[in-house]
Amino acid sequence: MKKPRFIISGGGTGGHIYPAVAIANELKSRFPEAEFLFVGAKDKMEMQKVPQAGYAIKGLWISGIQRKLTLDNAMFPFKLLSSMWNSFRIIKSFKPDVVIGTGGFASGAVLKVASMFGIPTVIQEQNSYPGITNKLLAKKANKICVAYENLERFFPKDKMILTGNPVRQDLINEASKSEAIAYFKLDANKKTLLVLGGSLGARRINQLIEKELDFLLSQNIQIIWQCGKLYLNDYEKYNEKENVQVTAFIDRMDLVYAAADVVISRSGASSVSELCIVGKPTIFIPSPNVAEDHQTKNAKAISDKNGALLMKENELDTQFEIVFSDLISNESKQAELSENIKKLALPNATKDIVEEIIKLIK
Repeated sequence: MKKPRFIISGGGTGGHIYPAVAIANELKSRFPEAEFLFVGAKDKMEMQKVPQAGYAIKGLWISGIQRKLTLDNAMFPFKLLSSMWNSFRIIKSFKPDVVIGTGGFASGAVLKVASMFGIPTVIQEQNSYPGITNKLLAKKANKICVAYENLERFFPKDKMILTGNPVRQDLINEASKSEAIAYFKLDANKKTLLVLGGSLGARRINQLIEKELDFLLSQNIQIIWQCGKLYLNDYEKYNEKENVQVTAFIDRMDLVYAAADVVISRSGASSVSELCIVGKPTIFIPSPNVAEDHQTKNAKAISDKNGALLMKENELDTQFEIVFSDLISNESKQAELSENIKKLALPNATKDIVEEIIKLIK
């Protein structure tokens, strides 16, 4: 077999980038001589994260359409033409065997051009409600790897494979709780609350934790609060409080999950998939400001199966203390949620997606 060549495109958020890197790493382990090229959006985080993972990346001048009248919206037709032309040049030069898209506007242009060339394409859809880019690409895609059931109303049934979302490999093998407690210098006799808002942070969750900090600490718990890099300056002062650790970013997610007894989290696709794998009792607080409100739909897919609690932002002021105190004091409820969310895990997602990609190599 000749040396395979893969283009992988996805970005804008960690939820699109980390699955793309996980797929590349698994392909590389199967084909050590393979060549890889990532394609992203010029001013987005993939331009830093992908080279850090050891892969080359090219950037396109592309962004989404805003919900209001902006200069960016007026520029969209020009950005679209530019990204299509540059995708054409990239594909003609690199000559990939397969093009894989994990979401984001850059992947739309690259997969569209690849399908025009007759090059096999694979979509990896992370959410329970697909974004507009993947819905438009689905007709021409060869395979669509999905993380949730019942997506037939969006995608052709014969192209869909239920694989789940790729997660960090270190989460598959559960870390030791004693090692985690030592690493984060925690009190082994207290329960630990882990607060996650995503790599950039979540303003409303941060505001909630700040407002409820005294209440939370009165529950005899300790808190690891990942506030995101955008908000560290606002909240790092709470590191001075006993039993509170505030950080912009957590490198050892395997250990922090092992330390956690209860998790409060956004419900982006990657977070949901990781929490299914580690099986922690979770309160999901979806962001209402994302396309198609997909975080609420992701969280509902879990809460409907009694695998997590779902709280909307507009319920937090009146309901949060009731919901949290009920959960932290009820060990049988914690065990039930933990058991149910773990049933929804698909730990072999990366391998299963790569099997589908390999089938398409000519």
